[in-house]
Amino acid sequence: MNSDKLFLLAADALLIVHLAFVAFVVIGLLLIVLGGIRKWNWVRNRWFRVLHLLSILIVVLQSWFGLMCPLTSWETSLREHAGDSTYSGDFIAHWVEKILFYQFSPWVFGVCYTVFGFVVLFAWFYVRPNRYYKN
Repeated sequence: MNSDKLFLLAADALLIVHLAFVAFVVIGLLLIVLGGIRKWNWVRNRWFRVLHLLSILIVVLQSWFGLMCPLTSWETSLREHAGDSTYSGDFIAHWVEKILFYQFSPWVFGVCYTVFGFVVLFAWFYVRPNRYYKN
């Protein structure tokens, strides 16, 4: 396998990791709220909740300071090394990219991330995490 293919493979893998991060933040919040309603004890796991809160905090702070996500920067760099500056190549990478990126002004994302962050913070108090995880 040549180096261009390896760079593209790494970029595609990184895009999947990025999607998993987004899914963790979004689906995590939905599960926390649903778990609070349905009395699922695992959604009160402190480690899960701290990781979830820190994840959205990083996204919010990046948007406030106008910083590009390091996952996006890294993926872009890998694609450039491979000589592929677009997402027209691999089918999976193309569609995963369509799910993650939209054409809005950066301030729109900042507002959305901030509102979402406040909802996550609200969920912290609505579904209080346990100090220790109990089965």
